Amino acid sequence: MSYLSLSNTSLVAIAISFAVICITIFSLRIVAQLKAKQALKDELAQHDNFAMGISFASEITVVIATMAFLFDEISMSTAQHNPLKVVILIVLLFSFIKVGHLIHRKWILHRFNEEAAILKQNVCAALVDSGMLLANCIIALGLYTWTHAQGFSNLLIAFVSFFTLQGMFALDSKIREHRFAKANQGASLQSNFNLENTSIGIRYAGKSIGLALAVYAGLSSAAFQNGKMVENIFTLVMHCGVMWVLLYCLSFVIKAISLPNIDTALEVDHQDNIGIACIEFAVFCAIGYLLISMFSI
Repeated sequence: MSYLSLSNTSLVAIAISFAVICITIFSLRIVAQLKAKQALKDELAQHDNFAMGISFASEITVVIATMAFLFDEISMSTAQHNPLKVVILIVLLFSFIKVGHLIHRKWILHRFNEEAAILKQNVCAALVDSGMLLANCIIALGLYTWTHAQGFSNLLIAFVSFFTLQGMFALDSKIREHRFAKANQGASLQSNFNLENTSIGIRYAGKSIGLALAVYAGLSSAAFQNGKMVENIFTLVMHCGVMWVLLYCLSFVIKAISLPNIDTALEVDHQDNIGIACIEFAVFCAIGYLLISMFSI
């Protein structure tokens, strides 16, 4: 009787995936060291840069999660017959994630230098940055789930859809900034990131990841129409827009039940209440996952 069901092809696939993960993480480590202008070991171990540790941890998570997703989606026979397609797919996914991350840093939060703040051990900046990195990973995988059955012929649709979703995230961020300013006598949310309020970073990351999960649910429930740009973009906006609204409505109800008579804005914005921020983080992420479970096909 055999208790080990792993075949030789599975072991080869695991070895190849793990090799790609190791190479990518090694490259990320080199980049992190160049930005810090010293060995990553010194920055993390000697200087106790928690912010750098959080940022690097999120990058490792994204790399491994993306490869695990592809390992589940791509059959070994496909990889053997068309290895170039697999390589291009990996490069495209990581490119989408990186471009989305840069859009967040350079456009959505253009008044806040996240990289410089992380080097100054700003944990809030690391949480904000890591939240959007994970969110972009979820978006990229959601787009692949939505379009992968059609091959690379609809790559232009995927590109346009990706930037449409970035616009949705930019709008969501602007709404959050407006609400923050309204509740704090016109103060800037981006400026407050520099004040190292950890709870604000936790809340921002939770809402970013929750919205990405809601977008994934919208993409999973939307039908992809081969070669039809306008119809696909309209479908994407409708489905993801509905999930966006549901995310905030359901989260509002859950917060009202779990945190009655508590001014969450006051607790997070002024009191740096990490406990309240963690509850908000959990609620948004859990509701986002609930939407995926309810609406994914």
